[in-house]
Amino acid sequence: MRIGILGGTGPAGSGLAARLASIGYPSVIGSRSKYRAMEKRDSLLASWPDLAGMLDSGDNDDAAACDLVVIATPWDSAATTAQEHTDALRGKIVISMANALVRVGHEFQPLVPPRGSVAAHVQAAMPECRVVAAFHHLPAKELGNLGEPIDSDVLICGDDPAAVRDVSDIVAKIPGCRPLDAGELSNATAIEAFTAVLLQLNVRYKTRVAPKLTGIKRDPRAVDD
Repeated sequence: MRIGILGGTGPAGSGLAARLASIGYPSVIGSRSKYRAMEKRDSLLASWPDLAGMLDSGDNDDAAACDLVVIATPWDSAATTAQEHTDALRGKIVISMANALVRVGHEFQPLVPPRGSVAAHVQAAMPECRVVAAFHHLPAKELGNLGEPIDSDVLICGDDPAAVRDVSDIVAKIPGCRPLDAGELSNATAIEAFTAVLLQLNVRYKTRVAPKLTGIKRDPRAVDD
């Protein structure tokens, strides 16, 4: 499976692309400027030369042409970026990882975008896509540090159970990550908003936190009948 990252030159998008490439998924860093994407790819390969052949770059059209697509743009341009590639994304799994947040003084506060979440807004704008919300809580710096596992649960939600399972299978291959099916796409509202709490903890305790939930003993990818 070839995975494209729309707007993938930021820390989270490029870190995710590198991490996916490191576990065997050919990945394309996309950007409005293919030259900016190329620079980001080259900087990653300078640190992780083993990714050569698995990590590519291009414009957002190239990323949208992949089998599965992640939207890593700022939250307020996620839906419009998806709409710009309607034909290429039709019928595909599209992962929304953006969080609508604002910093007010020393506090992070969640915003409520149209439809209640960024993921739901993308789904409403692209009804023929299979939108899944995931990767909201993974620290960007740790994503790009391929020498260390990421010790985190990944909350995943969507209205297409098969798409959620496919994304869960990808997450399960990332060392240290555990995928958790968090229900339908409506739950993306709470998942995205909780990122403000994690960022506030980062500031207060001068660290980078990631969520780990206790009490789940069965295979978290199992689906109830």
